Amino acid sequence: MTAPARTVRTPLGVRRTLIDLAAVALLIGVGIVGWWPSFAGPSYLPGAVGALLLGLGIALLCAWRGWGILPTAGLTVVAYFLFGGALALPQTVIFGVVPSGETFGALATGAVTSWKAMLTTVAPVAVGDGYGLVPFLATLVATVTAAALALRLRQVAWALIPAGAHLMLVIAMGVPDPAAPLVQGVVFALVTAGWLALRGLGGSANAAVSVNAADGSRSTALLRRRILAGAAVLVVAGLAGTGVASVTALAEPRHVFRDVVLPPFDLHQYASPLQSYRGYVKDHRKDTLFTVKGLPDGARVRIGTMDAYNGVVYDVSDKGVGSSGAFSPIRDNMSASATGTAATLSFTMDSYKGVWLPDAGEVSRIDFHGSDADALRRGTFYNESTSTAVATTKLGTGDTYTVDTTIPKTWSDKQLEGLAFGAVSMPKQPEAPQKLTDLASQTVADAKTPIAQVRALTKKFSEEGFFSHGLQGEALSRAGHTEERISTLIAGEQMIGDDEQYSVAMALAARSLGIPARVVMGFYPDKGATKNGTFAANGDNLHAWVEVNFAKAGWVAFDPTPPKDKVPQDQITKPKVVPKPQVLQPPPPPQEPVDLPPTVPDQRGNQDGPNNLLGILGMVLAIGGSVLLVLAIIAAPFIVIGAWKAARRRKRRAAAQTADRISGGWDELTDRAVDYGARIPAGATRSEEAQTVATALTVPAVTTLAGHADAQVFGPAEPTQQDVDAFWHEVDDIVAGMGKSANWRRRLVARLSLRSLLGGSRMSTGMQSLREAATERVRLRPGAGASRPGTIESTPAPRQPPSESETS
Repeated sequence: MTAPARTVRTPLGVRRTLIDLAAVALLIGVGIVGWWPSFAGPSYLPGAVGALLLGLGIALLCAWRGWGILPTAGLTVVAYFLFGGALALPQTVIFGVVPSGETFGALATGAVTSWKAMLTTVAPVAVGDGYGLVPFLATLVATVTAAALALRLRQVAWALIPAGAHLMLVIAMGVPDPAAPLVQGVVFALVTAGWLALRGLGGSANAAVSVNAADGSRSTALLRRRILAGAAVLVVAGLAGTGVASVTALAEPRHVFRDVVLPPFDLHQYASPLQSYRGYVKDHRKDTLFTVKGLPDGARVRIGTMDAYNGVVYDVSDKGVGSSGAFSPIRDNMSASATGTAATLSFTMDSYKGVWLPDAGEVSRIDFHGSDADALRRGTFYNESTSTAVATTKLGTGDTYTVDTTIPKTWSDKQLEGLAFGAVSMPKQPEAPQKLTDLASQTVADAKTPIAQVRALTKKFSEEGFFSHGLQGEALSRAGHTEERISTLIAGEQMIGDDEQYSVAMALAARSLGIPARVVMGFYPDKGATKNGTFAANGDNLHAWVEVNFAKAGWVAFDPTPPKDKVPQDQITKPKVVPKPQVLQPPPPPQEPVDLPPTVPDQRGNQDGPNNLLGILGMVLAIGGSVLLVLAIIAAPFIVIGAWKAARRRKRRAAAQTADRISGGWDELTDRAVDYGARIPAGATRSEEAQTVATALTVPAVTTLAGHADAQVFGPAEPTQQDVDAFWHEVDDIVAGMGKSANWRRRLVARLSLRSLLGGSRMSTGMQSLREAATERVRLRPGAGASRPGTIESTPAPRQPPSESETS
């Protein structure tokens, strides 16, 4: 006897849920891996993985409880604020887990501002600067959305949309060099295909099927074969995709949002620090500009690094990433590849004011203190290739900050003996003066090694030149470092100048030989001048030197300036006054004009921001006012026409008697018809006018309205205000219909037409007196006392009351 059929239901509820959650976790995890290069390591993983687990838990809880979109979104927001601090902003929480007021504030503002901040910061970024909030928030939102769709919908393909969007977001917000694009793509494709296959099998197996007990093994075997076949297809697809991707991989890096974001500021709006060299020496020679605590022996405080020369001023370059002009907002973990001696320096500003922030070595972190700390931190930028910092909010007296830095190794000539010049990109510059080029070639003629060439140039200037700032009591030495000033320095009988001229002259001479050289301005103390590691910077210890790049050694400093005590002895600094004999002296011979220091134009533009802003604002207002005046003159006729017609309409609508308001409404309609091109004959009745308008403009409703107008005007009783409003409403509807049936050009011509203003539909102004006279005659007729007072519509001659058929 055959066993009765029974219904078999495969318990896939829990299994399907686990499969969905695992697939979502894998797909989102593929995107999480993409953040690795942006953070240069796994520092972001606690926040991203924590957000992944939170998102899965929120989606599972809401699906189990049957909660809709609003509860799910609300629970996500609560989880963001409760756990975002500990996972993404650990530096703001208390005891490592308790959110503080700073945490909630950073979470609220970071949800909007962290994306822009991450794109405008040069990678790698640090979690300690708040950038861990980006992967945390992106992962949380994507996970909740994808998991919720997977658990609630039959079609799992909907859940792939947020997962794919998350992966694209990570790519767009990342860096040009991806983490593991081949592995990410293959894993994402395999997980997607496997998930779709398992959901398809699960859906068919979950349906109720009627089978015999003897056929159970056959169904199980069939299911096993389908699973194995699907796995084989996935393996083949994965191998094929890997092979194709490895062959077609692009050699160039991908393009991301970071590549098209504008730089945070333009450094060229600030003057080159080298232009202020002589001013600091002259005005602050003994004044303390700032003090530094913790400065190691032999370390130098850097103000600015310049590698571009235009014949007038040495400045930072206009090149892109990696150049002296490429600055980015300060962050933690700057100069990650620096090697040397770690040091922590404390700076306190005194008389120093400006945007160029003093620092030393290769800086990894800058912490500001005091009331201006937040403003200085937001407005400070750093260039890792030149170790230079700029504070756009400007430093002032009392500002303090701490610098965590690495002081590079000091290289001796013996250590540099076997090294070649570094292969670094230098900006183009005008050719050096011919005399300087010849001098450089002759100086290095006998040098056999790169370091020998640099030392030969250094000795040429330091041993053959003389030192003078050109101040009172010193030998004449003009300020500036223009091409003319450098030519004068080397062409005179004696080379006389200070750090500004000698550093520029050596850098130009080295560049003429193809040597990578740049100019640096900063401070460093004389030997033994520091007390307990504290250094007071002033104009007397301000210097400018040359840095040359060597392979494996980096930038090495050289000082071409002669010692300060090496001054020219044969020049009279103050001429003595010798009394002349009381005899007639011949006139002195003509003298050559004195070479005055050339005025160095500021290549940066006007520094007076408020005045410049007021000038620009005034110019904008003047241009705007002129444009508005011209537009007003052009539009004046049209405004007058519109105002005239509007005044006419108000006068008709506000006539003393309601019958006149009805007549005015009809006049308004016929005037508008005249403006639209209707030719109404003079002396016509309303019915005749209505036939003309209906034929010319295809408005049949005008005929009915003419009958209503005659009935109201010649009726036995005065129309009420409700009758007037209803009549004008019909007029407005008909006029609106005229406009709808016409094109825009005809509507514009009708609005600007003067036909109705100059003549009216029936010469309304001239006929008003006739209407009044006719009305008065009607009143004086015998038996007219029962009639209501009123006026008759304007016609060439007084109208007779309409017949009964016409009235109807």
